[in-house]
Amino acid sequence: MFKKILCAADGSDHSLRAGEKAFELASLSQESKVDIIYVVDPKHSKEEVLNNWGKDTEDARKEKLALIIQKAKKSGIDFEVVFLNGDPGPTIVNHANKHDYDMIVIGSRGLNSFQEMVLGSVSHKVAKRANSPVLIVK
Repeated sequence: MFKKILCAADGSDHSLRAGEKAFELASLSQESKVDIIYVVDPKHSKEEVLNNWGKDTEDARKEKLALIIQKAKKSGIDFEVVFLNGDPGPTIVNHANKHDYDMIVIGSRGLNSFQEMVLGSVSHKVAKRANSPVLIVK
């Protein structure tokens, strides 16, 4: 069924619930793999460096994903964490379309407070442009 699943994560509650759903779907097939991707938006990377002054930025990013990684390990499902750079919506779509996923799972809203006013802008872009089925989790 869904053997190759992409889960977009940013550390928000919505992305954590999306991760739970991705691993739930993956458990339906014995040979499933989940790729958890975190997109580093260059528009916010300066802010990220300033907020995590004195820390390695990759460690800070992994901290944001700590809960989803913990759940991934507990599930026993094969997974990989991938860090990408770019505008989140198009970057997720390009990666997903290039790697031919069976399913994309994404939270309905992320950490960006402005985008919370609209139906999560990133999830909307992904749902519109991805070639794979997209599950948007609230």
